[in-house]
Amino acid sequence: MPYTGRLAPSPTGLLHLGHARTFWIAYGRARAANGTLWLRDEDLDLQRSRPEFSAAMKEDLNWLGITWQHEMRQSDRLPHYQAALRQLIASGHAYPCICSRKDLAQSTQAPHDDDDEPLYAGTCRPTSSGHWALTAAAGERSLLDVMVTPGLSNYRFRVPGNETIAFHDLHAGPQTFTAGVDFGDFLIWRKALSKNPGDIGLPSYQLACAVDDAATKITEVVRGRDLLKSTARQILLQRALGYTTPQYFHCDLLRDELGVRLAKRHDALALRTLREQGLSPAQVLERFNL
Repeated sequence: MPYTGRLAPSPTGLLHLGHARTFWIAYGRARAANGTLWLRDEDLDLQRSRPEFSAAMKEDLNWLGITWQHEMRQSDRLPHYQAALRQLIASGHAYPCICSRKDLAQSTQAPHDDDDEPLYAGTCRPTSSGHWALTAAAGERSLLDVMVTPGLSNYRFRVPGNETIAFHDLHAGPQTFTAGVDFGDFLIWRKALSKNPGDIGLPSYQLACAVDDAATKITEVVRGRDLLKSTARQILLQRALGYTTPQYFHCDLLRDELGVRLAKRHDALALRTLREQGLSPAQVLERFNL
C-alpha cells in the first residue's frame, strides 16, 4: 500500500517543541516515501479542547513548513466509534464498568508514561467473555439496555490474560508487553456526562485512535516513545475489530533541563512563543536540533 501517515495533535494548548519534533519526523518520513499525510484534530477532550488552539496548531505547523493532504476531526466521528464499540460488545471483547472516575477523566487523553491508566483490579469484569452477568458492584441493569444505548455506561476492553503482544518498532526496536501485567482491562468508552438524550458518551483515546487509523488506511504511525504501551493496547483492539496493524515509529522525547517530558505547560518552548520572539522556522529547527 502507498505510504500514509498522520499528524494527530490535540487542541488543548499551544504546540511546543516536542510536538514540532515528532511532527517534523512524521512529515519527513512521509516525504521520503512519496506518501501522504492526514491531519487529525484529536478534540475529544471536550473540557480542554478549544477552537482557537485548533486554529493555532494548523497555523504553527504551516509556519514550520509542515503540510498535509487530508484533514479530519474526531468530534465529527462519534457514530463510527459507537459502531466499533457495539462490535466489541457483541464479540465479547468489551464489558460495562462503573469504576474509577479518575480513570474515566483521563481516558480521552493520550496516556503518557507519567500518567498511564492504572492496572485495573477487575471489579466489574465478567467471569468469562461469554458470560455477561454483571457483578454485584455493577448493579442489576440489563446488559441489553446498555448495549442498545452505549451512553448509559462506561466500557472496558477485556484483555487476554498473560498474552504477550510483540511488535518491532522502526525506531525503538523490538517491543513486548504482557496483557494483565503491563496493563489491564482498559477503558474504551466513557458514559454520557449529561442527561441530554443525544449525548452517547465518548470513546477513549485508544479506541478512537484505532478506529481512525484504520479508516484512513494509515500505514505508519509516528509518535512519541511514551506511547509504546498504547501501541500494545491498540494492537489488541485492531485484532478484535479485524483491522490491519500499521507499522510504528516511536520518536525519542524532548525533555526540559530537569529531564521532564515537554508538555503544554512549557509555554516558553511553545512554537507560538518562539515565533513571537522573532525566530524563523530554520532557526527553530537548527537551534533545537529538530
